[in-house]
Amino acid sequence: GRRSLQLSPFSSLASSQSWSEEWRSLGLGARLPKPGHQMTNLLFVQMGFGVDQHGNDGSGGSGGGATKAAVRAVRNAIEFNSIPGAIEAIPGGRSEMLIKVKLGIPLKREDSSEPMDVNLNDVAKVFPYGRLLPIEVVVGGLTFNTGRIVRELGDKDDLAVCVAASVSIGYDIGNKGDDDGIHTMHDTKDGV
Repeated sequence: GRRSLQLSPFSSLASSQSWSEEWRSLGLGARLPKPGHQMTNLLFVQMGFGVDQHGNDGSGGSGGGATKAAVRAVRNAIEFNSIPGAIEAIPGGRSEMLIKVKLGIPLKREDSSEPMDVNLNDVAKVFPYGRLLPIEVVVGGLTFNTGRIVRELGDKDDLAVCVAASVSIGYDIGNKGDDDGIHTMHDTKDGV
């Protein structure tokens, strides 16, 4: 069956079409999706996590630590994979591949219900090609004490930030009809 996409209120579309100078200089870089596109055919799901041991001063500030951990989580999810068969299966190839990112970000503070701030444009810079759908941000991940402060790195406390990421790729078959779903889910019980 299909399920509807419900983005958290913290989710958003990265704000630029060309996020990375490195990818731009090579003629690469993920782009924004075409209007109305959604992932109807899910091909590959990758998971990763990232940590910044020096990224949060406890003030709920700019989110530098959560951003660094999110970038590392997304890289961890994608950098050990090669998907040539999936790319061949996508109409339009890698340039039309849809990329769905979901990030589990720790709370700003223990008494908050909002995740730490994350610069989604920095997260978007990781992707060398494809069309990046809105990045979904939910409360998740964790913070923990490292037991050390390195003032030379800007530490004001010993709090580390861990972010979990899921990165999915697929494409839109363009036939939405009455279906408000995002992709077909398969029950492996029947082997299909």
